[in-house]
Amino acid sequence: MATLREIRKRISSVRSTQQITKAMKMVAAAKLRRAQDNIVSIRPYALELKTLISRLSAIPEARTLSGLMVKRNVENVLIVPVTGDRGLCGSFNSNILREAVRRAKNYSDMKVEFYTIGRKSYEFFSKRNFLVSDYKVNIFNHLALDDALSISRDLVSVFESGKFDRVEFVYNEFKSAVQQNVIIEQFLPFVPDEELTESKSDVDYIYEPDNISILNQVIPKDLNIQVWRILLESNAAEQGARMTAMENATENAEEMVGKLTMFYNRARQAAITTEISEIVGGAEALKD
Repeated sequence: MATLREIRKRISSVRSTQQITKAMKMVAAAKLRRAQDNIVSIRPYALELKTLISRLSAIPEARTLSGLMVKRNVENVLIVPVTGDRGLCGSFNSNILREAVRRAKNYSDMKVEFYTIGRKSYEFFSKRNFLVSDYKVNIFNHLALDDALSISRDLVSVFESGKFDRVEFVYNEFKSAVQQNVIIEQFLPFVPDEELTESKSDVDYIYEPDNISILNQVIPKDLNIQVWRILLESNAAEQGARMTAMENATENAEEMVGKLTMFYNRARQAAITTEISEIVGGAEALKD
């Protein structure tokens, strides 16, 4: 049975841990607010860009003349799993890793490689029997648009070179602090939004020099924005998951402190009762 000193030490240790988890929850909440603001600010631009591309690609020839939209016979697939660089965020990272592995198994008759984003993703796939063509780590500490541009250029380059016939992202979409959805999104070949493509417009646009030339200029910009949006979504989802995990850890620590305190009081009461019994017994022995 633990001594009173050991129980007091345990209570002190749990309270120290509780202070750390509470502080981490506050930091995650602050980062989450900033991440949400970034997502909201980029959505109008991303929507207008998608609308423009959908109008440009409305003619049937667009999907055969634009190099980034051409569909090939899929033999080589590049999967881009997006995880965090750190843990302590519940099942945020493990959900992505599990889904990326499952996705790779779906392409069992094809060659599959990974372009990992996030240290957790790189460590997982590099230490196992998977092909890692490239990786990015430690970008979420100071996430910048340049990171998205670099990743987009890499992915477009390997697709245009013919090394890969399909590029897919696997990432966490931010819904709320307690809900993140694992999303599998085809990045290349580029596929315009069907709903926007099929929507009617009363405006008859004139394109100079022509819509295919403009399309080939605009699609890379949209791909850049897609990568930036995915990074922002993943970052917000990670902070939400970490905030929730640290909140749960803080509550668990509070509950543990309560149980340990109750156990300490009972042990202390038992010790006092034993001492009183010994004193009474000693007094009775002196009377004899």
